[in-house]
This record gives sequence, structure tokens and C-alpha cells, in this order.
Amino acid sequence: MQLVCLDLEGVLVPEIWIEFAKRTGIPELSRTTRDEPDYDKLMKYRLDLLKTHQLGLPDIQKVIAEMGPMAGARDFLDALRRDYQVIILSDTFYEFAMPLMAQLNMPVLFCHKLEVDADGYVVNYHLRMKNQKKEAVQRFRELQFKVIAAGDSYNDTAMLAEANAGILFHPPQNVIDEFPQFPVTMNYTELRAEIDRAAQ
Repeated sequence: MQLVCLDLEGVLVPEIWIEFAKRTGIPELSRTTRDEPDYDKLMKYRLDLLKTHQLGLPDIQKVIAEMGPMAGARDFLDALRRDYQVIILSDTFYEFAMPLMAQLNMPVLFCHKLEVDADGYVVNYHLRMKNQKKEAVQRFRELQFKVIAAGDSYNDTAMLAEANAGILFHPPQNVIDEFPQFPVTMNYTELRAEIDRAAQ
């Protein structure tokens, strides 16, 4: 049985933090896993910035509510789900992602959780587990799935390496240079062709 595991941000939806940075006029918030491989360091940096600027979860959710999936993402995902089982493995948070999941016809999503205080400020985050993308793929393979994984960023590369086949989707040049072992796709047509090739 084939299973396709996809990253969310940068693959199916825009980078939430980049969009939030644009709309709040705080460029420092646009830092992502494309720039910082250490996720814990990145999240602490983000939470400090939110605190400094007194921005809470409702402010972030307002931006997310106005975002939609990337052009063509829903059609790509709908077609993919007709032929494969698909799971989204993301380092985002349920509190961010659910409005976007509704716009993508509610695919299965594994991600993390935020801790918010009574005033709506994000005070902490809780990972499902360390390296959850890689660990999930490992478990799926133990369950006898053939796993094809696709992502765009540093935090996807362990998942891609763990899969039977790993594919980069529209990655930045630094990730392409550092991980030449993965095929690079730049649009949904190329990604679908690469998934089908890997499945054969």
C-alpha cells in the first residue's frame, strides 16, 4: 500500500509566519525553517517577538482566516487523494491550520499544539514529539506502507530521507544545494509526475 506524506506550508498553503509578518509590518517574523534549521530556537524567537509586539493568537488567526491554499493546491490534493492515501505532516499548529484544512477538504493532519493564556497570548508550544515527521514516516514504513514524501524546507529533509522516496517541492536554492540526493519539482504537475514515478 502506497502512502503519500506532504508538508503543509510552502507546499499546499503559503508560509503562515511570512504572511503574518507582511500584514503586521514586522519583517523579523518572516524567519522560517528555510532560514533556521533549529525549530526550538525559531519558535522561541517567534514567541519573544509576539510578546514584544503584544500580538496574540486571535491576531494570527485573523490573518490565517484571510489566507487560502496556494493556487491549484486543492485540485492537486483532491486528485492525489483519489489515487493514494495522503497524510499531511506539518510543524505548524492545529490552532493555525484548521481553517486552511477546511479549504482543502479536510485531509488528515498531524501537527503540534500551542499553549495560550487567558488573554489570548501564546505562552508556549508543545511538539507532538521531537522529529515527528521523520518518526511518523518510520512508523508508517513499519506498518508496511511504501512512503513517498514531499516537502520544501530543512525541517522536511529528515522525513524525505526516511521515506522510500523523497521529493523537494519548490525549495530555496540553499536546500537544493545541501540535499542534491532529492529530485526537485517546481509545480504541482511536476510533483504529481514524480510521485507517480516513485510509486511504480
